Amino acid sequence: MDQRKRLERHKALLEWYEALIFGAVLVILLFTFVFRVAVVQGSSMNPTLQSGDRVLLWSAGYTPQRGDIVVVDGYTSYEKALCKRIIALGGDEINIDFASGEVWVNGQLLEEDYIAHPTQLSEGVSFPLTVPEGTVFVMGDNRMNSTDSRSPEIGCIDQRDLLGRVVLRILPVTAFGVVK
Repeated sequence: MDQRKRLERHKALLEWYEALIFGAVLVILLFTFVFRVAVVQGSSMNPTLQSGDRVLLWSAGYTPQRGDIVVVDGYTSYEKALCKRIIALGGDEINIDFASGEVWVNGQLLEEDYIAHPTQLSEGVSFPLTVPEGTVFVMGDNRMNSTDSRSPEIGCIDQRDLLGRVVLRILPVTAFGVVK
């Protein structure tokens, strides 16, 4: 009888270990193939995101859309991860009037209530520009303090270099929530 209780106790303990291992493997798989966590660096996404914010990215089966905030892989020629907003997709024509600060995509004026200042900083790319297929044109929300696709150093971003779309700010806790 004493040995039977020990076997039952060991069996219960083994079931707990199996559950913990299964949970750990599931979390690892989710954060490898579905979600990623990134840290916002710099002020280029102010006021939407602040430097040091921790964000959760959706990466599984992600298809870029205009207006999405994305993180660009730091292992690219830009040599650091970038957090920016997609303004135009492959095949789109983008035009920026730096005098008025207006951004036009395919002949339509963008309504950009998320930007800190109008787009009046030119970084060397000539407009109008047709975005090459398979790439995206990105800009920070803080247009006067953002190195982005307006710069020849960055240019249009290959879609394969996108780590995913920012869906949630997880830190700081006081700013926790969905990012738009």
